[in-house]
Amino acid sequence: MTLELRVDAVNEACPGVRSVAFTRADGGPPPSYPPGSHLGLEWAPGRWNAYSLTGPSITPDRWHVSVALRPDGSGGSRRMHRLRPGDRMRATMPRSGFAPVDTARRHLLVAGGIGVTPVLSHVRWHTFWGNPFSVLYVHRPGAAPHLDELRELCGDRLTTATGRAAAAGRIHRLVTTAPFGSHLYSCGPPGLTAAVGAAARDAHWVDARVHSEPFERRTEPGRPFRAVLRRSGRTVEVGAAESLLDAVHRIGVAAPSLCRSGVCGECLTPVRHGAVDHRDAVHAGRDGRIALCVSRAAGPALELDL
Repeated sequence: MTLELRVDAVNEACPGVRSVAFTRADGGPPPSYPPGSHLGLEWAPGRWNAYSLTGPSITPDRWHVSVALRPDGSGGSRRMHRLRPGDRMRATMPRSGFAPVDTARRHLLVAGGIGVTPVLSHVRWHTFWGNPFSVLYVHRPGAAPHLDELRELCGDRLTTATGRAAAAGRIHRLVTTAPFGSHLYSCGPPGLTAAVGAAARDAHWVDARVHSEPFERRTEPGRPFRAVLRRSGRTVEVGAAESLLDAVHRIGVAAPSLCRSGVCGECLTPVRHGAVDHRDAVHAGRDGRIALCVSRAAGPALELDL
């Protein structure tokens, strides 16, 4: 299901980051959503990107997103930075793969840069319900979107860090002093989420209590391989530096996509035969599917139900 949205307000969260508030074009109320949800926005015909919702998730009057400008990106962030009040966009319904765990004794949140966006929605949720939580916000000096909002919401539950050494020390303290039964959440660049995960493993956290959502994923080149698309009756050669999703689109076969970063799960496709090098964050390997946007064949060929 898609909705038509109207831009209600635009402002600069910090240099290089634009915050946009949307209302429904038909005047109806936007639906509520779980904290940590993202919204798919069509920034060009047939081109969609996913953006985390930052505003209140319970009976919201508007939907809010914040977008960092990526001059070398595919164009989605540039389109978002050109929006003006009154502009319209098509959107998906919100969905979440990064929601808080209700049974957690305490919620430990680590945000890096623009990765603060889903963490902010978690913070709003926890303050509304009175849940115990704390936030570590890692950012570059002078580039901290939503820092003032976090300070107002968190008070002394917020810690910040602007250098790698300071961030590493605070992460270590966070994971080694947490009460039993805590859950750990991180969102940010791959280096930060990897550091949080490594610190948690070193402190003997179980995987089920550690949650991450990288806002981008490194798609390292791999070996070329062949993809056999059974339903379409087509075969495509996937280049070493080409994603499987791009190769499928190149030969004109339709495949769903949204984030193109292995985070949202929109492009998950069943694998009929062949080994997969899973590089996504949605654990596609658990149910025999592949994230077309980032994952690849682990051998010379794959057969897909596509």
